[in-house]
Amino acid sequence: MARRPAYNDTHSRYFSKPGKRNTKALLKAVARRAKELSIRRVLVATCSGRTAMAARKALDPDIQIVAVTHYTGFEKPNHQELSAAKRRELESWGVTILTCQHAFGGVGRGIRRKLATYQVDEIMAYTLRTFGQGTKVAIELALMAADAGLVRTDEDVISIGGTSEGADTALVLRPANSSNVFDLKIREIIAKPRDF
Repeated sequence: MARRPAYNDTHSRYFSKPGKRNTKALLKAVARRAKELSIRRVLVATCSGRTAMAARKALDPDIQIVAVTHYTGFEKPNHQELSAAKRRELESWGVTILTCQHAFGGVGRGIRRKLATYQVDEIMAYTLRTFGQGTKVAIELALMAADAGLVRTDEDVISIGGTSEGADTALVLRPANSSNVFDLKIREIIAKPRDF
């Protein structure tokens, strides 16, 4: 019987600064690691659809991409940042689109805005941001996609987040439903900004 090694050496990419300038290099690292781990699902945060389209073009065509948008009304009432035309284009490329309330900013954010007091979900978000905005986003996407039934909670996925625009963070993780948030497991850091 073969003995399992006590550790694995893997490559992590640490960007000098956050932001969209890292998107291409991040997607290259994600493509490599997805292939090495045989991961078939990748979650991508996207507002305009540009990052999701870049992921679709950079990753193996057999990888299922779930593009997660801001909820309608995030920027202003009744407004969806992902245009209907871009949504149709992404879907024609086989990208699944998820638009729903943020796991770390739903009703709790409304309470903070009205009553000037923070709720547990936003405290968790601020805590995760100590690793960078993209880390918080990547974890949030996994909770949202699991709640929507778009990823399984017993299979690893890669989740891609960013800071403002583009992508600068990628994690291999085991998703969980938001009601079981502490069952979510971060398995690997593929890339993230070092300074943010």
